[in-house]
Amino acid sequence: MWMNLLLAIATLLLLAGAFGALLGYASVRLRRDDDSLVEQIDAVLPQTQCGQCGYPGCRPYAEAIAEGDAINKCPPGGEATIQSLANLLDVEPQPLDAEHGEEQPKRVAYIREAECIGCTKCIQACPVDAIVGAPKFMHTVIESECTGCDLCVAPCPVDCIDMIEVARGIDDWVPPHPADRPLTHDGPVIATDQRPAEASA
Repeated sequence: MWMNLLLAIATLLLLAGAFGALLGYASVRLRRDDDSLVEQIDAVLPQTQCGQCGYPGCRPYAEAIAEGDAINKCPPGGEATIQSLANLLDVEPQPLDAEHGEEQPKRVAYIREAECIGCTKCIQACPVDAIVGAPKFMHTVIESECTGCDLCVAPCPVDCIDMIEVARGIDDWVPPHPADRPLTHDGPVIATDQRPAEASA
């Protein structure tokens, strides 16, 4: 009788261990897949860390999108980011949600250093550590690090921070999508549409 009881207990323990291991493995696999999707979404977002989407940064918004939140809450990313997210997630693109702001040209913060009192409030507000300075000394913005989030402007007690539009360069050029090109006749022009004389001209 005792042998049967011990055998039953051992069997139950083995089954519990097997099911526990299976659940643990499944949770790790599913979490990896989910993390992979979050990483891909986060890579598409502009990394301004501005919070306009309603989340404290781009990573939390990426996690929310992976859970099913809307893809149109990022004004800094604008329509291009919405389209990229739609392509990644295989969903229909949506217009930018105006409640979260409007798409604007890329900007960076500029501190009028002669007016800066060195209060460090802008340094504390910057989510990407793009402002350097020390208490009672002027501060300055590292332009290459600034994401244009605008979070440093409001805390400044002397209003010496401006948001300056960044001049577009060759690196910002995006080729037009073929679907946006005007058609010269009822359909797209392809090589076989040309007459032999036109093709050889």
